Amino acid sequence: MLNEVTISRGIIDAYFKKLTDHLEVDVAIVGGGPSGLIAGHDLAKAGKKVALFESKLSIGGGIWGGGMGFNEIVVQEASRPLVEEFGLRPKEYEKGYYTLDSVHTTAALITRAMDAGLTIFNLIAMEDVVIQEDRVAGLVLNWGAIQKLEWHIDPLTIHSRFVLDATGHPSNVAATLVRKMNVKLNTPTGGIVGEKSMAADTGELQTVENTREVYPGLYVSGMAANAVYGGYRMGPVFGGMLLSGRKAAQSMLKQLDS
Repeated sequence: MLNEVTISRGIIDAYFKKLTDHLEVDVAIVGGGPSGLIAGHDLAKAGKKVALFESKLSIGGGIWGGGMGFNEIVVQEASRPLVEEFGLRPKEYEKGYYTLDSVHTTAALITRAMDAGLTIFNLIAMEDVVIQEDRVAGLVLNWGAIQKLEWHIDPLTIHSRFVLDATGHPSNVAATLVRKMNVKLNTPTGGIVGEKSMAADTGELQTVENTREVYPGLYVSGMAANAVYGGYRMGPVFGGMLLSGRKAAQSMLKQLDS
């Protein structure tokens, strides 16, 4: 016979074990979109302790809605090997263009990342970063609902060797760092340059090119990278996002393993 208190106790005990096990990690990822999921997968598969924090209920960022709510997305030839590696079922539309069901793509990315060892915390928002010796060294976290309601409730903190800003267009982590610490980023202006308008081909290339360490301990990927470095937006073509996540993971692994 089911006992309601046992059910509640099981949820609470399991969740808080998971949380306390991830108060210190190798990499903390903010944002559950495609670049964050790929980075999390690759880092976890390499044996690193990685946690991903998403302020919303759902994981997947902008993939779910495809283009204007039509739940299909496009990837280009350059990303096809990675797409096939993740079992994402690409269908050739024209030479060099492949369509993917956005719901299946999102679900598959989440499943593969978690099976590789990535731990995901949804409904948790990044409020600030931890600074130690002029380096980003962790995250200040609060419930996503508390942040949305703007209640003045103190947060909790985790430590990490690196933080990945995969928050998309707002580049929330980098923006918070600049706003609160008035630091100079590794950008042409020393600050957040700002996202440009639509130019899909250029934007896709820039998404990967702009994926890098923008400040000691802080990497940017996906549209956060283009927003920080002044790249173009590209709409519902996601190959660059996937490749960006892989590049971010590879770059961090070089430093973690050095």
